[in-house]
Amino acid sequence: MATTDFKDYYAVLGVSKTASADEIKQAFRKLARKYHPDVNPGNKQAEARFKEVNEAYEVLSDPDKRQKYDQFGQYWKQVGQGNPYGGVGVDMGGFDFSQYGSFDDFINELLGRFGGSTRSTRQSYSYRTSTGAGSGGFGGFNDFGFQDAGVGTAQDTEAIISLTFSEAFHGVQKRFNLGNETIDVRIPAGAKPGTRLRVRGKGQISPLTQQRGDLYLKVELQSHPFFQFEGDNLVCEVPITPDEAVLGASIEVPTPDGSVNVKLPAGVRSGQSLRLRGKGWPQPKSGRGDQLVKIAIATPRDISQQEREYYEKIRAIRTYNPRSHLQNIRL
Repeated sequence: MATTDFKDYYAVLGVSKTASADEIKQAFRKLARKYHPDVNPGNKQAEARFKEVNEAYEVLSDPDKRQKYDQFGQYWKQVGQGNPYGGVGVDMGGFDFSQYGSFDDFINELLGRFGGSTRSTRQSYSYRTSTGAGSGGFGGFNDFGFQDAGVGTAQDTEAIISLTFSEAFHGVQKRFNLGNETIDVRIPAGAKPGTRLRVRGKGQISPLTQQRGDLYLKVELQSHPFFQFEGDNLVCEVPITPDEAVLGASIEVPTPDGSVNVKLPAGVRSGQSLRLRGKGWPQPKSGRGDQLVKIAIATPRDISQQEREYYEKIRAIRTYNPRSHLQNIRL
């Protein structure tokens, strides 16, 4: 790299050489918003500035790259690569690299910081292979917390979409503002917590390739007072009285389509689950799943005098002891 090609990445971002990682990120986000192609359509100067800002941030946001950049300046990319010219003498700013075993040797001799030993140089640095851009990305371009995938390739972005149980069950159309673009997205019926929906070609635009990535919508469901998910199952809890548990009963249970009559078997236990087939969540290719109804025996707190008298009579004549199997337990 000739000296005239050197870029002062700190000057590009408008920060000092002692700037913290947070200060560098803040400066990058400010400039990225200012020069982003979506904000400056058709502006070649803004596009070039945006690429320059991304390049600077890619280096300064990576601790290893920043260390090499600070130490070796315009030659930081060649550090650790060995002799890239296969022993052939190549004039690079007046230097013949063929005499060096590696570029580290050349840098060390040039700067006089080490003894010219390839071995000592390699022990002094940690190397990391990286594909794509540095960590972070500018984010914050919209209200959905997009995260960039890299400036060198098409950039996929992810957003969290919060739905009510009703919207997720029936399907819904949502409108999104992506910078200066508004899109309508149809959420199909049956979205569940963690579902990822792909919207092709609606991600960020790579400043280098101008290719546009995809938008991924990750579904979160707002809490519901009755229904909830356990894994892939739609689950609810229904309270019953002690006499219903003992004698059995026919009770009404809410489902996504409305209430249905459910027959409780005599002797049903608290915590036992009943399965309502075909009353659960929509499945992509197989109709409806099942709804699980968890039974909870509710003990009454306030009872009438007559009810108390009958409970006392039941206690007096009761033959069932639910703790009989605990009598012989010892340690």
